This record gives sequence, structure tokens and C-alpha cells, in this order.
Amino acid sequence: MKKDLLSIADLSCEEITLILDTTEAMREIGQRPIKKVPTLRGKTVVNLFYEPSTRTRTSFEIAEKRLSADTLSIPVSTSSVLKGETLVDTALNIEAMQPDMIVLRHASSGAAHLLSRICRSRIINAGDGMHEHPTQALLDAFTIREHKHRIEGLKVTIVGDLLHSRVLRSDALLLTKLGAQVCVCGPATLVPVGIERLGVRVSTSVDEAVADADVIMLLRIQHERMQGAFFPSVREYFNTFGMTKARVARARPDVIIMHPGPMNRGVEIASDVADGPYSVILEQVANGVAVRMAVLYLLAGGVEDEAAA
Repeated sequence: MKKDLLSIADLSCEEITLILDTTEAMREIGQRPIKKVPTLRGKTVVNLFYEPSTRTRTSFEIAEKRLSADTLSIPVSTSSVLKGETLVDTALNIEAMQPDMIVLRHASSGAAHLLSRICRSRIINAGDGMHEHPTQALLDAFTIREHKHRIEGLKVTIVGDLLHSRVLRSDALLLTKLGAQVCVCGPATLVPVGIERLGVRVSTSVDEAVADADVIMLLRIQHERMQGAFFPSVREYFNTFGMTKARVARARPDVIIMHPGPMNRGVEIASDVADGPYSVILEQVANGVAVRMAVLYLLAGGVEDEAAA
């Protein structure tokens, strides 16, 4: 593993497979009566989240505690950021306290890369602007592999707000790298220019996009990142692109339904689909803890290897 986890683009197929295989062992820890191992005892991990988060922040904190790390979560809303302190100054002040890792979520694309250049601590990107969300892509790939026993050759259809989604970018990079056929679908106004360069096929017909799909992933409409009207109304969006049981029926009989959360029921996904027998949405959440344990473990191992060298 490299010093930091910043982007799926930085990972080789071998490194991705190593993380997914390590996740298998980490998931077993979560099934024990006492869900704790001493692997990261003596390591300090700082969680620095500039954006709201439920699943990612909670799963990182649980992962750190299960590995016996000393953890510190800094609520930006009550930090010196409100007094005008920059990300760089905040990071350098945290760095002065000698943490081993910093988990960063930030609204600006490239924020994690910036910290990686100025910090000795290992940096884990927990989502940066509209750029990437690498651990989400890893847990998505792990969930798919658990159900399909492979990724190569699968048809994965991703439907929703493609323009503002960092999850899309990370998932498309990872899944195509491992040999999946990725089709993306959404309103023309929410399809990024040049997205085909990620190796995906673009469709504006959801019925065509989901036909014979092995995996369907829905993405939330990110109203907080939108300036202007990208579609007539939420009702119109659901009628045209929302995932209903009728649309799921066009996919393969053993299709799985995924969503990185948070879900907007009745917008991108119907409740009977979100809660249906093909939904693995809560499994994604559970697998997020194991994937983040694997990432923390592998990066910490790199620190130990460097110290011993």
C-alpha cells in the first residue's frame, strides 16, 4: 500500500484485491462476541469531517475502535474553523500533536491530496467535493463480490445524479478496472461532459440501462450542490428515472439493488425496492466497517514497515 488512500485511480488491481481480501478477515472480527483486536493499539487516528456524515463517519469510528486505535473526532462546527482557520493550518496544528492517520472529508475536491503533501500522517480520503470517495467504492465492490462471487464481466448500472457524485467516479474507476461493464444513466443535464473517459457507457433511458443488469446502484439527487434547475420537479424525476419494481423486473432475476445513502425514498428509489428482497443497502453499511478496518490495518502496516526499514 502507498502512504495514503486518496483515490481509486491510485490503486492497482492487486492493491484493490488485497484490500477486499483483507476485508474478509476484518468482517469476521465484527461477528465475534467481543469485537475488538489490538492491531492498532498505540496508533492515533483523527477524524476531520468538514461535511455532514452518518455512515462514513460512524463506520470509520467503529473501525478504529475495533482495531484498538486511540481516536479523536473533531466537530468542525465547534472548532477554530469558525474563527477563520484554514484547512492547512488546522491540519498542521493537528499534525503537531503526532497523530498517525487523519481521515478527512471536505467539500473541496483535492483537499485530501493537499494534506498528503504537507502531512507526515497518513491521509485517508473520506470524500472530497465532487472528486472521489474511495472507501465507498471499495465497500461497494466487496458487497458485489460477496453476492456475485466475481466482478469481471458483470453489468453494473448506476442511475441518478451523475454530475455531482464522487461515489460515481470512484465506483466507475474501480469496477471498470476489475473488468465490469458499467452503464450510467440520468437526465442529460446531470451527465458530466466526458464521463465516457472513465470507461463507462452512457444512457438517458433508464429502461434500456437496467435491461439485463446484474447490479443496479441508485445515486441521490444532491440538491445541496445544485445551483439552478436540472429537471422540472422531483415527481417528474421519479416518473422518468426512479427505480420501481417494474423497472427492476427488466434486470436479471438475481439482480442486487445498491445505494450509498442517504436515500431519498420516492425520488430515486421506491420504498418497496429499497426494502425488497434484492436490496443489499444495509449490507453495504455493515461492510463499510470491515472495509475501513482493512484500509486502516494495511496503512498502519505500512507505517510499521517503514519504521523497521
